[in-house]
Amino acid sequence: MKTTPKEFGLPINIQDLLTARTVEWERLEFKAGWNPEAVLHTMCAFANDLHNLGGGYILIGVAEQKGQPVLPAAGLNPKELDAIQKEVLRLGHLIIPPYHPLMAPCDVGGRVVLVLSAPGGQTRPYKAPVSLSRENREYGYYVRKGSATVRAKHGDEVELISMAATVPFDDRINLQASLDDLDLGLVRAYLKRVGSDLYRSSAKMDFNDLCRRMNVAEGPEERAHPKNVGLMFFSERPEEFFPYCRIEVAHFPEGLGADSFTEKTFAGPLDRMLSEAINHLRSQVVEEKVIKHPDRAEAERCSNYPFVALEEALGNAVYHRAYDVREPVEIRILPDRILIHSVPGPDRSIRDVDLRNRRFLPRRYRNRRIGEFLKELELTEGRGTGIPKMTRALERNGSPPPVFHTDEERTYFVTELLIHPAFSRVTPQVTPQVTPQVTPQVTPQVLQLLRVLSRPRSRGELQVKLKLADREHLRTQILRPALAAGWVGMSKPDKPNAADQRYHLTEPGREVVRNAPKK
Repeated sequence: MKTTPKEFGLPINIQDLLTARTVEWERLEFKAGWNPEAVLHTMCAFANDLHNLGGGYILIGVAEQKGQPVLPAAGLNPKELDAIQKEVLRLGHLIIPPYHPLMAPCDVGGRVVLVLSAPGGQTRPYKAPVSLSRENREYGYYVRKGSATVRAKHGDEVELISMAATVPFDDRINLQASLDDLDLGLVRAYLKRVGSDLYRSSAKMDFNDLCRRMNVAEGPEERAHPKNVGLMFFSERPEEFFPYCRIEVAHFPEGLGADSFTEKTFAGPLDRMLSEAINHLRSQVVEEKVIKHPDRAEAERCSNYPFVALEEALGNAVYHRAYDVREPVEIRILPDRILIHSVPGPDRSIRDVDLRNRRFLPRRYRNRRIGEFLKELELTEGRGTGIPKMTRALERNGSPPPVFHTDEERTYFVTELLIHPAFSRVTPQVTPQVTPQVTPQVTPQVLQLLRVLSRPRSRGELQVKLKLADREHLRTQILRPALAAGWVGMSKPDKPNAADQRYHLTEPGREVVRNAPKK
């Protein structure tokens, strides 16, 4: 497949659009011929992007049958192509506020197909004329429902209006950066890797134009700025713009209470960071065991952790974390389990009962553009299929099912993968003796916490003082019991997640410290 003429291009291969290999069907619309009113409404629906999927693509010149493209393509008359493109430009001005997709004429089996790339708009909600007749004065909001474009009903209208000016963080323009912060080599490597038609012309194309065509830059012609998603994938050091944009791996071979552990950090462009972390887990963590049975000739093979499950869990954390929050993705490797921690928790559209039953069907996505790039790079499944794939991989391996943790406020999300029973090491449990002066609820770590609170301290300071690499362990196993017992108080009890939160010792806490053994 090639793009005709060469100066046009798409950040995705036309073959992928025809097969829906990296783009879901609900983000594709096929039109056998030129139908301006239907195209107008679909443009408006993709611009509204109700579920934050990243907009979509309209292929004009390809018929559809039961949701599938009819090939060979019907194509458009090349003589009418210029007029159709001008008409698309006119239709964009009819939408309120104005909206214009990227247009790319493509050669598909010797036939000309016009592809409209319509990303989610920056100034939604958008509305369009209900009809193109001269008598029409009525406008309506349009959205995608599955693979169809429909006029929004009252509930969807209310939701669209509530989303006004709430562009997802990854799709926002970063005014603190310039196009010089993007690396042409990384851009071209991505285009080549996904098989984009834009790769051939990208070496000679104006960089500003290239970034705009890929929808990773926006702004006035004389001073364009990159979008956050562009900096995440095409900057050598995304951490300069998004602190803690990294993956931290902590390995505790003897458990959390041991003195020794190893750490490794992965940073850089999102796809490279994710790939390197996945490869590290594959080479340093994943093990295979062959189990022979006396009653049959076939041996059984299993892994301590199936690689597919690790890959999906980590890809999910990178995809859905909040990049405007200064918290990394954390992987904690314990003797009998792996914990993958990210913030914040699942979207509110996922119900608690769905979490318990491992059913993830979100109505909206936090990082629509990140998901689009990761899926084109085949680094994540997208559309809620990653969790079922992870569960199936664990089941085939004979491993326990995954466990998911979050809190009522959905401030964090932890995926817990338990080791295969064939690899578990049963170690004797030593019950510590309890001195009469210390109540049974005061564990050694909680007592250590009380002792370091000689003055109010932040959670970060406590983590350093207690020499803990595990934030979640500090929060759930040490701070939470101390707070519940009334031994520790908060400077802002009405805002438990405040960035400037400080913890202090209460009078009951001081009494516990006074009565505790000195050693």
